[in-house]
Amino acid sequence: MPGLLINDLLWEVLKQNLTTTEQQWLNEKSLAQPRELMTAFVAAPRILSKRVVDMDVAHSLEISKLLPGFSIEGWTVVRLGRVWLLTCLDASGKEEYTRYIDTLFDTAEMNELVALYSALPLLEYPEQWLFRATDAVRSNMGVVLDAIALHNPYPSRHFTDPAWNQLVLKVIFNDKPIHYIVGLDERANEPLARTLSDFAHERWAAGRKVAPQVWRLVSKFMDDALLKDMEHLFRSSQPYDRESAALACHHAHYEPAHQLLASHPDLEKAVQHGTLTWAQLEFTDLNTYV
Repeated sequence: MPGLLINDLLWEVLKQNLTTTEQQWLNEKSLAQPRELMTAFVAAPRILSKRVVDMDVAHSLEISKLLPGFSIEGWTVVRLGRVWLLTCLDASGKEEYTRYIDTLFDTAEMNELVALYSALPLLEYPEQWLFRATDAVRSNMGVVLDAIALHNPYPSRHFTDPAWNQLVLKVIFNDKPIHYIVGLDERANEPLARTLSDFAHERWAAGRKVAPQVWRLVSKFMDDALLKDMEHLFRSSQPYDRESAALACHHAHYEPAHQLLASHPDLEKAVQHGTLTWAQLEFTDLNTYV
């Protein structure tokens, strides 16, 4: 089962980052009864380091292979330790298992919530956590939103379209890098594209900018209305606006969009030759809404 493989792999990463004392403590708690294991989850910062996990490329690739989109890069040792402990919890009894996890959610402080939401792709009975996950999208704590929205495959696998769209919009509104949302392109949908167009119009009317990555989500749904947005972008003095319009038009299945792109031959050539891609417009520090 993938969860067990991930459990083993995370332990391998942990061992490279733990002192002998930390390793002995974690190993002991992982074998304890559920109540003691849960207590260890809460107590972990008293024992485990808050330094960022050092991970080799091989482990990173293996994690990505076992659970596409999932990443522990930038995690602290204590965050990884907590998540690993959750994967050690006996899940054979659904009622007891979910009760323990729910108790942790109900009593969690911010960093505990980060670990819990980070662990969602690894927990059993994924349907049980859907309300928790969608509720996290409404959180005003930035690190909690990051934990559920970025590098986390749970939402793309389990959210309804309305819940998914809310997550994407919340990430955009909070000026976070949307390319870290797992399943972003696969779950693009027409209602989201229309909402993003309305959002862009509001920003433009207020003299504000829109992150270029927003436009990767409209290509599949290009029509006359969205084409006018592309025309607006092509008229922009900001090169990133023009480049995002070129990419959106190129990937659209809409001939007028291709014709519009053809009127900008330098950008058309750059896209066709692969020298201009969405990856080049991926920024982690956007600062677009100030």
